[in-house]
Amino acid sequence: MNKTTNQKAWIFLAPVLILVAFNAFIPLMTVINYSVQETFGNNYFFWEGLTWFENILHSERFHNSLIRQLTFTFTILLIEIPLGVAIALAMPTKKGIWLSICLVTMSLPLLIPWNVVGSMWNIFSLPEIGLLGKLLNSLGFDYNYTRQIGDAWFTLILMDVWHWTSLVVLLSYAGLVAIPDAYYQAAKIDGASAWSVFRYIQLPKMKRVLTIAILLRFMDSFNIYTEPFVLTGGGPGNSTTLLSIDLVKLALGQFDLGPAAAMSLIYFLIILLASWIFYTLMMRNEEE
Repeated sequence: MNKTTNQKAWIFLAPVLILVAFNAFIPLMTVINYSVQETFGNNYFFWEGLTWFENILHSERFHNSLIRQLTFTFTILLIEIPLGVAIALAMPTKKGIWLSICLVTMSLPLLIPWNVVGSMWNIFSLPEIGLLGKLLNSLGFDYNYTRQIGDAWFTLILMDVWHWTSLVVLLSYAGLVAIPDAYYQAAKIDGASAWSVFRYIQLPKMKRVLTIAILLRFMDSFNIYTEPFVLTGGGPGNSTTLLSIDLVKLALGQFDLGPAAAMSLIYFLIILLASWIFYTLMMRNEEE
């Protein structure tokens, strides 16, 4: 029996492909073009080859920014993923007013624009007038995130946890409510403890949504710019200058378009490679 192939679906895909071409492919080609050339304006370009890539990869400035970025990324992952799962487990499972309140409360931080989040925490954390700053200083802590590196990192991580843990909560909760009741009934009959239910039923069933949550938070943490820039500006000194802030300083502050383009491509490849490795490891058992 001959199967008829219908190609009409491409008509609906065409607008999406065109949008992707203009929003992703063409800008990417522009960045690649700048990464192998030098320009002094007036559309005069000089071939540099891989010089910018070599300079970035051997740059101590890039190494320090990458170390700060990885420290920030893994710190927030270690906090937000367990915290998000714990909050999702504590939320009510039956429909009602309390469930609605919980879902709305968890959604609120995600609705606030990124620059507003940075501004809010900037004012909230000021040692002289901010609620958090005055509270910590009244408790005997010498808190000043504008001058002390440890305080700046504490405030930056606390802000990100407040802003993005809700995403992990909502994804985890979606995975929990999708588990059939038959699993819980069987566990109850067997006399399973709460930890056993979590370890052998809930956690395995949440594996896919947690993979999505970790990937999203990993990529978002590498792309974060507005919140830390508004909060600390990369300071004190360069102590909170993450890769994204360093890239903007290089491109717009120093107007070194060639090195900035090369750095952005290396930046992109790091995120892509790390995400692919993590996803492959997480999904390996699914395929076996």
